Amino acid sequence: MKGILIALATLLGLVALVAVIGMLVPRDHTAGATITLRQPPDSVWKVVRDLGGVPQWWGELKRSERVPDGGAERWQQEMSGFKMALVIETDEPPRRLVTRIDAPPDASFGGTWTYEITPVDSGSKFTVTERGWIGNPVFRFLSRFIFGYYGTQESYLRALGKRFGEEVAPARLPPE
Repeated sequence: MKGILIALATLLGLVALVAVIGMLVPRDHTAGATITLRQPPDSVWKVVRDLGGVPQWWGELKRSERVPDGGAERWQQEMSGFKMALVIETDEPPRRLVTRIDAPPDASFGGTWTYEITPVDSGSKFTVTERGWIGNPVFRFLSRFIFGYYGTQESYLRALGKRFGEEVAPARLPPE
């Protein structure tokens, strides 16, 4: 019985420590990564802007459907077991797209993804920058120290390269 109490106390202490450290991690973060594709900007734009078609080439996104607007273009997406609503904030073909998670104030996380396409001699430089926030201190700890902020963008960029038949190695951008 004493061993069970010690194990329980240790577990509770660990959770408390994670929560305290998570409170010290900033709520907001910025993480970006970039790749170069041998495709013209218009071709990259066509694939990236087709939000309904993304699940066909990026396995992490299970579903992406346009929903009734109400003034701004909206999408409902399902990823890794959770659903999120997206709003298109900026649409500047073929160079810049900004999507925002349409999260209520009490949500666990939110933020934007900015997609930027720049022409280069060999094709296009494509950058994704996440400007996000995480409300729960435990999730902040996990995101900062366990999962990292770059994993989703890097997965997206590798899948985009594969969609074009290219092997790409995302380069992380320095934090802003």
